[in-house]
Amino acid sequence: MDTDTVGARATSPDDVVRVSCIRHSYEDGTSVHLCGLDFVARRGERTVLLGPNGSGKTTMLYHVLGLLRSREGSVRVFGKDPATEWASIRGRVGVVLQNVDEQLLAPTVLDDVAFTPRQYGLGEPEALARAHAALELLGIDDLAPRVPHNLSGGEKRKVALAGALVMEPDLLVLDEPFEGLDPRSRVELVSLIRTQAREKGVCVIMSTHDIDSVHELADYCYVLKPGGEIALEGTPEQIFAHADDIARSNIRPPILAELFNRLREIDPSTPQAQLDVEKAAAALAAWGRGR
Repeated sequence: MDTDTVGARATSPDDVVRVSCIRHSYEDGTSVHLCGLDFVARRGERTVLLGPNGSGKTTMLYHVLGLLRSREGSVRVFGKDPATEWASIRGRVGVVLQNVDEQLLAPTVLDDVAFTPRQYGLGEPEALARAHAALELLGIDDLAPRVPHNLSGGEKRKVALAGALVMEPDLLVLDEPFEGLDPRSRVELVSLIRTQAREKGVCVIMSTHDIDSVHELADYCYVLKPGGEIALEGTPEQIFAHADDIARSNIRPPILAELFNRLREIDPSTPQAQLDVEKAAAALAAWGRGR
């Protein structure tokens, strides 16, 4: 991976999102300049944004969703500018924001998930059928009659995701999707997101702080430095092979990546980092036998 190449991912028919060198200034005077490498997310691919607090992850997502308009640069979603043409693409996009309480507005869980189908003019039987199907997909149909704001944090996040999936979107945008989830729910959600991407061709964009699980979550990653520069891009294995660049971005590498990098400093013949425990054990065992 050439970390000095700007816009390293060539244009592809599978491109769903492309963001090129945008700048946004907030009312408090804070300016975020997301430049460096282009950000690209593709059909059937899980793309993860990594970076410390204040690096611009949420700013990037808000531009993709048309909630912010850049002073410069370019944002394209399905070939459209989401800030000015959101109405033409909104039916293809599902969203779960970090603060899910802002998304849960209806009196019951079922009404909340059925809200979007109703807004699109679907008949009541179909709207309710879609809502129940989305809740069943998340394994939470039993929550249908509950009041959303009485739910736990993890339950709220699942309800918000059901609402994001109810119209079977082509693009799914998730801001810190695993916050508040117990380990079992987290594993189930990782599997669901993988299925949406690989079997249904959904383009998934996530921001996360869950560094040790990035190899499970991502097909492709972008690393943001403090201040917003997009510094690195690549598969999880490629990204975490650049330990020095990761450290300069104030990100702790996954434990396994750090282990392999330390071993390589001691012995350059150490195999390339493996981010999966079973693969790491097999690689190190094979390496040990060959010494």
